[in-house]
Amino acid sequence: MMHSAVRRTLLLLTCGVTALAAQAPAVNSAHRMEERAILAALVNINSSTGTAGVQRIGAAISARLRAAGFSAADVQLLGPSPNMKALVVRYRGRTSGRKPMLLMAHMDVVPALASDWSRAPFTFVETDGHYYGRGVEDNKAGLAAIVATFVRWKRSGYVPERDLVAVLTADEETDGNSIRWLLKNQPALLTAELALNTDAGAVSMQKGKALAFSMQASEKVYADFNLEVTNPGGHSSVPRRDNAIYELSAGLSTLGAYQFPVRFTEISTAFFRESAAQQEPALAALMRAVSSGMTDSATVTGLSAQNAYFNSVLRTTCVATRLTGGHADNALPQRATALVNCRMLPDDPVDSVMAVLQRVVGPSVKVTRTREVVPSPPSPLRAEVMAAMAANSRLFFGGAAVVPEMSTGATDGLFTRNAGVPTYGVFGLAAEQDEPSRAHGRDERIGVTAFHTAVASWAQIVQRMAGPVPVVP
Repeated sequence: MMHSAVRRTLLLLTCGVTALAAQAPAVNSAHRMEERAILAALVNINSSTGTAGVQRIGAAISARLRAAGFSAADVQLLGPSPNMKALVVRYRGRTSGRKPMLLMAHMDVVPALASDWSRAPFTFVETDGHYYGRGVEDNKAGLAAIVATFVRWKRSGYVPERDLVAVLTADEETDGNSIRWLLKNQPALLTAELALNTDAGAVSMQKGKALAFSMQASEKVYADFNLEVTNPGGHSSVPRRDNAIYELSAGLSTLGAYQFPVRFTEISTAFFRESAAQQEPALAALMRAVSSGMTDSATVTGLSAQNAYFNSVLRTTCVATRLTGGHADNALPQRATALVNCRMLPDDPVDSVMAVLQRVVGPSVKVTRTREVVPSPPSPLRAEVMAAMAANSRLFFGGAAVVPEMSTGATDGLFTRNAGVPTYGVFGLAAEQDEPSRAHGRDERIGVTAFHTAVASWAQIVQRMAGPVPVVP
């Protein structure tokens, strides 16, 4: 998932904010109770990636949707193996000729050890204004939003102007085999004009006031490279100049000082331009400068120094994340290796990035790719998506600025974009920007009010895009 800890860095040193509580419409109490019950049921199932719990989640959601009136043909568990099945749900609309719209979430979560938590991780708890439990933020809040919205709409008799296809995947937290299998083996199910993803997008808050509503329209491309130095080794009492550890360390030191060149996309340009309106004057000036094409060293260095996230938006980044070397305490190392993780700009060719790594670390270090790299083009900033987001922000978040973003992390949207489906992360889960996200971590939680507002906001955005345009929440 594109974690909230990163999303909350979008707007810092903010001025001119709007009160969320004073602007957002009240959440229907019956809706609130049903949404809470659905979220609780999902959290109480241990759906760690690769376990049978993922399929238990799928079966539980299927049963709830069938009870709400969905036919068996429109609620399908599909995948390459019994423990790797996504749930695909079709909400049928009018035969208007409009292509369907995908709605995305994932059912799996990262593992959690009870010994690491102050409460049982797979037991839903409400306390101190928060909902607690593994996956409550990543991504069972979004999962619950889709399920609750479909159930409520089916019960009310709502018919959209196009089909809505919910794609609830089984392994977003690892390799994304679930969505890849669907795209390859069930392409007709996923033929769509666009996709809305609950696994990205957020509302950044400051002391209960909305600063910005981020819309993910692009993701950096994930790539791992192995760096290796080998030699014959020998006895440690007779050191040689060609020490594998020293040679690898020298290459890594050079890489640590290297920065890839700055390049802009439509998304990153819009991100800095729209973010500037909410900033202190000095930071706003830097943002406006880079969004207008100024990439001189002083401007770029000044902006990068403000926040590590800004630096990552500006360029491809590569960083060493793992290191091993040697085989005995009293022997010269015959081998030293490092894992370098790169998050590439969407249009950076992987072979070019690997060539840069090889040049930077030097010829004595062998650079190889360790995994398949999936490119993913940015989604265009479509007028109807931006308009729906802006209308929603006015209704729920006091008119906070809609800020397009390029995620530095990854979601299943990587694969749908690569398949030609423009994908937008638009889930409006609000959180204080200075509170670290607990997704993937200890005592994961979300705000109670933030969750129910996000569900109402999500339903509004989907309905605005699916038609007819809603009048009330």
